[in-house]
Amino acid sequence: MTDSAFISTTIPYVNAHPHLGHALEYVQTDAFSRHMAANGTDVFFLTGSDENSLKNVLAAEREGISTRDLVDRNVIYFEEMIDALGISPSHFIRTSVDKDHLDGARLIWERMAAQGDIYAKEYEGLYCVGCEQFYSPGELVGGKCPEHLVAPELVRENNYFFRLSRYQEPLLAALESGALRVVPPTRLNEVVSFVRGGLEDISISRSNARARGWGIPVPGDPDQVMYVWIDALTNYINALGWTRGSVEYERYWAGARRRVHVVGKGVVRFHAVYWPAMLMSAGLPIPSDVMVHGYITAGGQKLSKTLGNVVDPADLVARYGVDAVRYFLLADFAPFTDGDFSEERLVARYNSDLANGLGNLVSRATSMTLRYRDGVIPAPTAPAGPSEAALAEQVTASRAGSVEAMAGYDHRQALARIWDLVRRTNAYVDERAPWQLAKLADRDDSAAAQLDTTLHHLAGAVQQLGALVTPFLPAPGKAIVEALGGSLRAVPDADDWLADLTGRAVTKPPALFPRLEFQQ
Repeated sequence: MTDSAFISTTIPYVNAHPHLGHALEYVQTDAFSRHMAANGTDVFFLTGSDENSLKNVLAAEREGISTRDLVDRNVIYFEEMIDALGISPSHFIRTSVDKDHLDGARLIWERMAAQGDIYAKEYEGLYCVGCEQFYSPGELVGGKCPEHLVAPELVRENNYFFRLSRYQEPLLAALESGALRVVPPTRLNEVVSFVRGGLEDISISRSNARARGWGIPVPGDPDQVMYVWIDALTNYINALGWTRGSVEYERYWAGARRRVHVVGKGVVRFHAVYWPAMLMSAGLPIPSDVMVHGYITAGGQKLSKTLGNVVDPADLVARYGVDAVRYFLLADFAPFTDGDFSEERLVARYNSDLANGLGNLVSRATSMTLRYRDGVIPAPTAPAGPSEAALAEQVTASRAGSVEAMAGYDHRQALARIWDLVRRTNAYVDERAPWQLAKLADRDDSAAAQLDTTLHHLAGAVQQLGALVTPFLPAPGKAIVEALGGSLRAVPDADDWLADLTGRAVTKPPALFPRLEFQQ
C-alpha cells in the first residue's frame, strides 16, 4: 500500500453565500491535509459544490433566474472563500458540470442495479427540502426538522430504492473492526446503534417533475433523477476519475493508506452508513475514516442560511486577516463539539497567542541574533545546561504531542501542545537573559560562549515552531523558517532539531501578527 491519502470536505449546496460553518470544515480539512503532507504523505484534498439539489432549484425560482445561472454565480462565492482562507485543495468538483462526476454517478447506479440492489416502488414520507432528506415522525422535534426547524412536507410518488438492509451486517463488521473508523467515539456509538437497530431500504430517486428537470437522470428512466445525496456522495471517487481507470483513483483511493471524509454531525448517516453501503454494493473500497465535527453556533443556535444567522467568513477575513480567522477556528473550537462564535474572543485569542506569544518570540529571536551576532546564527560554543535540556525535552514533547493529536483529528489539542513550546521557549529566553550575556561578552569569554549557545538553541526552537504551525498558519510558518535562513523542506525532525543552524543568515521578518482591535 502506497503512502498516500485522500481527504475531503463535504460539498455544500450553493443556494446562497457560504457561512462560518463552511469555513470551519474547510480550515479543518486543510490543516489535516497539510499536516499529513508535512509528515511525508502524498495527499489528495478534494472539495467542491453540490449543485443538483432541489434547494438550488427553489432558490433560483425565488430570484426569477435559471438554476444554471444561480449555481454558476454562487459557486464563485465558495471559490473566493477558499482562496481567502488560504485553502489549497487538489481539486474542486462541480457536480452539475464535471463529466467525471456525471459518468461516475451513473456507473455506480448501474453497478448497484446489477447487484439487484435497486428496485422501484411507491413511497410516501415527510421530506425536508433543507436537508434533502426524508424523516420519520419520531425523528422530528415538535413536528419540525431538527436541523432547520421547519415542518417537512408530505411527499408521495414512485421512486427507486436501494437495498440498504442487505448491508447491515457488512457495515457492522466494518464499524466494529475499525475498517471504517468514525471519530469521535460518541459518533461511532451513534452509528453502530443506528445500524444495529435495523436498516431500512432508502429512496434514491425523485420524480423529474418534482426536481423541475434538474439533476442527473436515472439510467434507463428519464422520468426520474437521482436523489441529490446519492449523486453527491459519489463525487468523492468521481473526482479521481475512477471510471477512466485513472492513476489518481488507484493512488488516492484504491491504494491509499487512508480515505478520510470530514463532515458535520448532521450528515453522519449519509457518510458512515449510506455511502459505504453503496460502495460495497458497487464493489469498491470504502472510506477508512469519517471525522465528525460539531457546529459553530451563535447564541446557542447552529449557523444556518435557513435560520438567517450566518457569519460571513469573507467579511471576517477582510477585517481581521486570514491568520486570525484560521487560528481562532483551529485553536479555540473543539473539533467534535459545538462552539459559540464571538468576535471579541477571536481578537483576544489572536492577540494573546499570536501577537504577544509566537510573534513576540520570533521578533526576539531574530532581533537578538541581528544585534548581538550580526545576523548570523553562532555555533554553540558553551556546554548545554539544564535550560537547554528542558528546551530540548519540550521540542520533542510538542512534536510528538501535536502529531498524536492530529492523528486523532484534534487540531485544538495539537495547537495546545505546540503552544507548550512557545511558552517554554519564551521562558528559556528569560532564564538565559541574552541581553545580560551580551553586556559581558566583550570582556568575558564564558559569557560570549553562553550567548552563542543561547542564540543557537533559540533559533532551533523557533525553527521547530515555524514548521509545527505551518499546517495551521501556512504563510507565517513559512516566513518564520525562512527568517532563520532555512526552508520548510529542510527543517529537521525533533531528534535532530539543532542540525545545520550554524552560520545561517537571519533576517527580521515584517510583523507577522500585528495586534488587532475589536471592531464593533
